Amino acid sequence: MAAIRSTSTALLLITLALASTARAEIKGDAVRIGVLTDMNGVFATAMGPGSVEAARMAAEEFGKINGKPIEILQADHQNKPDLAASLARKWFSDGVQAIADGGSSGAALAVQELVRGNGKIFLVSGAGANQLTDEACAPTSVQWTQDAYSTATAVVSGIMQTSKEPWFFITGDYAFGHSIEATARDRIAALGGKVAGSVKAQLGTPDYSSFLLQAQSSGAKILAINVAGDNATAIKQAEEFGLADQGIKIVPMSFQNVDIEAVGLKATRGDLIVTSFFEDVSPAARKFSDAFYARRKAMPSQIQAGVYSAVRHYLQAVKDTDSDDSATVMEKMKATPVSDAYTTNGRIREDQRMVHDLYLVQIKTPAESKGPWDFVKLVATISPDQAFRPLDRSKCSLVGK
Repeated sequence: MAAIRSTSTALLLITLALASTARAEIKGDAVRIGVLTDMNGVFATAMGPGSVEAARMAAEEFGKINGKPIEILQADHQNKPDLAASLARKWFSDGVQAIADGGSSGAALAVQELVRGNGKIFLVSGAGANQLTDEACAPTSVQWTQDAYSTATAVVSGIMQTSKEPWFFITGDYAFGHSIEATARDRIAALGGKVAGSVKAQLGTPDYSSFLLQAQSSGAKILAINVAGDNATAIKQAEEFGLADQGIKIVPMSFQNVDIEAVGLKATRGDLIVTSFFEDVSPAARKFSDAFYARRKAMPSQIQAGVYSAVRHYLQAVKDTDSDDSATVMEKMKATPVSDAYTTNGRIREDQRMVHDLYLVQIKTPAESKGPWDFVKLVATISPDQAFRPLDRSKCSLVGK
């Protein structure tokens, strides 16, 4: 009987070892990552070709993984959820193991529905809708860079330290815009503030005159311009209307360095914004940013830096596990801290949110800027536990499991 048990145990160990070997293998002829983003539309400057370049930079650090080449593919979903899902489905059938960026929130949510069913990896950097790590969370999808909760909460908290005057929102009529405004309203109310009004703007709106007039007549003293992708247009027109000279504080929500470059320091000077990345936050960030600039003649946005970080972390997990099995790779990604040019203290939580420091920065005046792309100065570092939605408020089905 002891001999039978010994034989059975040996067979079980052999079976488990064989199963582990079968999982721990890069099955394709290459490690393929697709960058699915807005290549030509309103988000293309902050995402688009720069996100593709950032993914390539991450891939070049590895060369090959255990003899397998790394291929970076790209596609333009034109901010259309149905097209995003169709492109992702085709890629997965062609051997793409992971998708990065994701672009706008509507498109990313459509792709996330797909990966929830097929278990592929989705590294979300562009999209910031709260749903991605809340009620729509998926076990192999990670929201890496920005989200509406952290952006809105930090911006509102920073502004309301010095002003409790009423707010007005010009909000993009899409998932991320709605998430930003809803979260900001909650924070404003919690801090004893009021919202005087709100209007919704379609993506790609060329003329904000009617919206600015509504803000002007509302009695609000804080104007939240919440139209990611169109922020530059709206802020330029707010300057033309002379709203700041009338005592209305312009607050750009989800504003990035590429937006400051488009608008200029004269119109944005003194504004407080929240970002997850800027080139002088660390020596590694500066090194990456300078290398990116040499290739793109522009500094990386926080989204593009996030794509670099996410792709790099994914490839490191593939290398460490010698596997492209999604569950195996994701388990390794979650077990490994994120420390690179984008962040030095990141980690992936139960809700698939990669948490990291955020930075409250102030836009410099033209006199303070020392040259091109020298746009911001650090006001405060916001730790992950203060920046991101607490897990006890999460609707993600993965939390607690």
